[in-house]
Amino acid sequence: MTETTHAGGRARSSLPPVPEMTVEALLGLAGVEDPGAVDGRLDALVRRAGGGVHRSGSAEVSVVSHSLGAPATHGVYRVTGRTEGGGAWSMFCKVIQHPRHWEGLAQMPPDLAREFADTFPWRTELELWDPRVQASLPDSLRSPALHELIELEEDRIAVWQEDVALVPGDIGAVFDLDRYDRAAYLLGRWNARSTTPEVLGVTDLPVGMALRMYAEKAVPMRGLAPLTDDALWAHPWLADHGYLRATLGRLGERIADDLVRLDAMVQCLPHGDASPQNLLLPAAGDPAELVVIDLSFRTPHALGFDLSQLLVGLTQAGEVPAAQLPEIARRILAAYLRGLHDEGVADQDAAVHDSFVTVSLLRSGFDSLLYELLGSEDPGARHAFDERIALTRFLVEQYVALHG
Repeated sequence: MTETTHAGGRARSSLPPVPEMTVEALLGLAGVEDPGAVDGRLDALVRRAGGGVHRSGSAEVSVVSHSLGAPATHGVYRVTGRTEGGGAWSMFCKVIQHPRHWEGLAQMPPDLAREFADTFPWRTELELWDPRVQASLPDSLRSPALHELIELEEDRIAVWQEDVALVPGDIGAVFDLDRYDRAAYLLGRWNARSTTPEVLGVTDLPVGMALRMYAEKAVPMRGLAPLTDDALWAHPWLADHGYLRATLGRLGERIADDLVRLDAMVQCLPHGDASPQNLLLPAAGDPAELVVIDLSFRTPHALGFDLSQLLVGLTQAGEVPAAQLPEIARRILAAYLRGLHDEGVADQDAAVHDSFVTVSLLRSGFDSLLYELLGSEDPGARHAFDERIALTRFLVEQYVALHG
């Protein structure tokens, strides 16, 4: 794994860098002065991962780049070392945390920050290894092997897992249209299998809760409030986009009705953040295989929910031009429906189309604009800003074409 992403890749530059961690801290042995205890625990991990016998003192920790802004992510790390036989081993360790530790809370109004910290389901990423979820994964879709969960201090958990070697190359190039098709098809099959009472029973959170929290709390603050700022929209980079501003304001009035309509559809327990960055392309094994990481938004949602982040993830990351979104949207919807049909879900096509365009608007249509770049002298800033304008316009037009 080389990268993990959350919240649509919307990193906030004001957040601090990923904290460094020692191998002792990642093993839950911070402050322990006995080297034998560290080597013993690490040796057990390496053996469990099939890496042989760990060579004492050889372990090193490096920080893995990932998008900042994920409330439940403390840091992402790669731990490497040598074996007694001279070989190398590597494991991936992600530290998840209670959202009260998240620096982004300081950017919220105090009441909203307290509510968010009290209600955000920060442990749901671990559901990937729940036996019911594992059994629901179709062929060619798998999770990384889980080596160990280690409870750390202050409501943090070190998730030691397989370090997946990836297909080399820039993700925007290697995740081509055929891979979008494959990903959507597998997500359709997985989502269909996740409509059963057994899989839905993995969580006791209410239907639509995660999207409702986002749409009712984050979207008004980050998406709708800026639309009321006349001075902001008079800026030369925005002055010609009055239609977009007006339409977003009009559609913002429909959010409550959109959520009710989505809640009435057939529900599944989705991946929740199924961007291409979270559907890894392993370098070894079946070339059609994808490895699933970084579950999020893990409450029941309408079939089609997972298509939203698959569509926008690489464009938000600046890896795929917004001009490609119409073709990607067309292909992933068709492939997803094939996946549903192959699992026996053949009567939800219209509802899935509605869910896809509505969720895409709610999650990324209102708050993807990079207002912070306005007037920047960075040569790439105007291009990045215009790309987000184009992304937003497409999501709006997609919704309006269906709902008016």
